[in-house]
Amino acid sequence: MNVALASAVGFSAASNESWAALLPALIGVAAVSAALVAYTVRNAVSGRFHDAEMDNRGLGGLTTARVRHFFAWTMRPLWRGLAIAKVPPNALTTLAFGLAAAAGVGVSVGRFALGGWLFLAAGALDFLDGRVARETGRATRSGAVLDSVVDRYCECAFLVGLSWYYRGSWVLAVALLSLTGSVLVPYVRARGEAIGVVMKDVGVMQRPERIVALGVGVAFAPVVQALFFADQARPSYHLTIAVLCLLAVTAHATALQRMSHLLGALGGLAAGGVRAFRRSPRAILVSSVATGSDYFCTHSLVSFHTMSPPLATVVGCIFGGIIAFVLSRNWAFDATRGPVMTQAARYVFVSGTTALLNAGGVALALLVPDTDYRVGWVITRALVFVTWSFPLLNEFAFPPGERDAKDTAWNPVTPTSLGFAPSMAAATGAVARPVRERPRSSPTAARPIATDGRVKAAR
Repeated sequence: MNVALASAVGFSAASNESWAALLPALIGVAAVSAALVAYTVRNAVSGRFHDAEMDNRGLGGLTTARVRHFFAWTMRPLWRGLAIAKVPPNALTTLAFGLAAAAGVGVSVGRFALGGWLFLAAGALDFLDGRVARETGRATRSGAVLDSVVDRYCECAFLVGLSWYYRGSWVLAVALLSLTGSVLVPYVRARGEAIGVVMKDVGVMQRPERIVALGVGVAFAPVVQALFFADQARPSYHLTIAVLCLLAVTAHATALQRMSHLLGALGGLAAGGVRAFRRSPRAILVSSVATGSDYFCTHSLVSFHTMSPPLATVVGCIFGGIIAFVLSRNWAFDATRGPVMTQAARYVFVSGTTALLNAGGVALALLVPDTDYRVGWVITRALVFVTWSFPLLNEFAFPPGERDAKDTAWNPVTPTSLGFAPSMAAATGAVARPVRERPRSSPTAARPIATDGRVKAAR
């Protein structure tokens, strides 16, 4: 009887928590549905609605043009009402931070429904402040800077709250990755736009997508928890964990997309930069073949009692290294124009330092309790390959200048490569000039001004 009573009480509590979290969602869905019906009727009578600012923002991210125009149409009565009431746009900006900070506090103590909806409200205010500023003619540079900085604080406050809640779990690492990715995405854009590179259409997980994913994923998490995981003493909120994992991957992918676009626009890919990673599949295959050959040679020498394991290991490493060098020089990097002995000496340096880094990485991984050495070995090999061995092989052991003439990884900038026909280049006297690095400065020091009169904040 006690068990039945406890189950009934637990079910009742789960139902109450589920409805408490679901009620705002039902109200929101009803409001959006009514707005969608009105929007459809309006377009059928007066033609498709277009918002000029949404058109100027491009089509980057996961949202479509129709969704953006619908959102702008839905929010238009709000920003016009605030403009008529002469509400200061900076007050909306600072209020957004207050709501986001409150959302962070809410999720840190486990009130995920409250925190999620507060964060969505803060995101809505972030949209409204700029529209009110432009509607009332109060758009200023200082307001744009305030808006951009407060946006970063809003995301950080919310993700710090989630990190605190998950501080005793592996989810903490995922939350911190989401935090760093969310900060890097707008920074790369700001850095690019500060030197005149258009970045607004680059990347899949931009700020609107991050706000919606985080807000919805946190606001609806108690519903999922109460319905499917009600027996947990301390809720894990699996929906939020899934969203954090998604954000941790896509935010960093977006930052890398933007960095690749920026480097490409600056001409930084010609001499073996990001575009040279098209050679990485060949390099990975060569490394795999060499490792397999190393193992086969060592195992054979030991199995047939030809050598002791330490000596067989040395012979296997040398055998695998020779195979890797031959395949890398003649196939992976196609660097047959360089001197063999010089390349071999460089390759020995790369292989030796790579071996030391791999050994150190595995030793470091084993310091983590209950870590399988094989997992540490795989992770270490991948990190060392990406951060050290491949860049050195690509630019040091087999540099672009020593590769075959048909290789496209090394393309000097010429008038023809810039799009000039040979005759036009001669007629205009076009001369290729190297891109000079500009002095380092703050990413927001020279932001471009939008046509509507307000500096666009990095998203």
